[in-house]
Amino acid sequence: QVQLVESGGGLAQAGGSLRLSCAASVPLFGMFAMGWFRQAPGQEREFVAATNWRGENSNYADSVKGRFTISRDRAKMVFLQMNFLRPEDTAVYYCARGKAAEVGTNAGDFASWGQGTQVTVSS
Repeated sequence: QVQLVESGGGLAQAGGSLRLSCAASVPLFGMFAMGWFRQAPGQEREFVAATNWRGENSNYADSVKGRFTISRDRAKMVFLQMNFLRPEDTAVYYCARGKAAEVGTNAGDFASWGQGTQVTVSS
């Protein structure tokens, strides 16, 4: 019912910043959490960040805490501000709509996955 399209990925140097955007095909007015996951080559998809339906509560993976910030405009857009990037942040980043209003950290807690945007961080 909802299509998600990620953008903003690219190449950055270690210590640099990127801002990812996720655009929904329809306004995100339902009480659904939104999240970001990432998947590196040969690795399983892992949780990065999520925010509840109003963007008031957020959860982050320990590996990105203090460096990444998730936000949403409560309409069609979800963002992931990535600062102090590290080479290990290199992955395809996916946004997803949650199945509930509050945040989850498992892939099974989310639906309506986007196709992903590549982030590459050089050392």
